Parts: sequence; structure tokens; C-alpha cells
Amino acid sequence: METNLMQLDELFHLENQDLRSYSPLTLAYIGDGIYELIIRTVLVRKGNCPVNQLHKKASSLVKAASQSAIMEVIEEKLTEEEHNIYRRGRNAHSPTMAKHATMADYRRATGFEALMGYLYLKGDYTRMLELVRMGIGEDRL
Repeated sequence: METNLMQLDELFHLENQDLRSYSPLTLAYIGDGIYELIIRTVLVRKGNCPVNQLHKKASSLVKAASQSAIMEVIEEKLTEEEHNIYRRGRNAHSPTMAKHATMADYRRATGFEALMGYLYLKGDYTRMLELVRMGIGEDRL
């Protein structure tokens, strides 16, 4: 998959940027989409089923409360660099808030999404998937 991101860079003439200089909310923006794509991919690959069932299962795993719960599981396993990215995302002041989440859950979820975005843009897909799997656990998918 890293090759594909490099091809994207080449096709669109994108320059490498220092990811640590990115706004945590920008990292969370891409991380939100990447995390949802991971969840949707896993669910679809588990077998063909009605789309409304896929949507319900995916929605339960991508909501802020679920992402916050994932952070409670994985936070102690983060590297110093990963923890710094998570902390920056968690502490970022977003102009919006999730409709059905506490402020604490929403902030932890934003930190989680920033971490996912950072790992994705860095090309560290193995670590990204490892953290998702650790956080969700086999039984919830």
C-alpha cells in the first residue's frame, strides 16, 4: 500500500511535508475517513450481508464513544511520537462537537482520528491496523 501512496504523490505532483507541522484537525480530517474505510473494509470482507446491517455495525464502531473506548485500550501502548500526535488532536479546539457524544469522548476521538491520519500519511499502515485491531478486539468485528 505504501507504493500506492507514493504513486499518488507522483501522479498529482505532491511534495513530502513534515507531518508534525500539520494541524491536528487536518490529521483528524483524513484520519476520520481512513478509519471508517478500514472498518467498512473489514466488515465487507467478513462476508456479503445486507447494507443496512453493514451500516449499523460500522456506525457503532466509528462513533466518538467507540473511538474514545479504543483510545482507553491503546493509549498505554503508543510510542512517544504517537502519543504526542494523539495529545495534540485531543487538545485541539474544534469549532464543532458530535451530536451524541460527551466532550471528553469527542476530544479523545479527535485525538484518535489525528493519530490515524498521521500514521496513514506517514505510510505506516501496519501500525495503524495493529492499533485498530488492538483497540477493537476480534469479538467486536
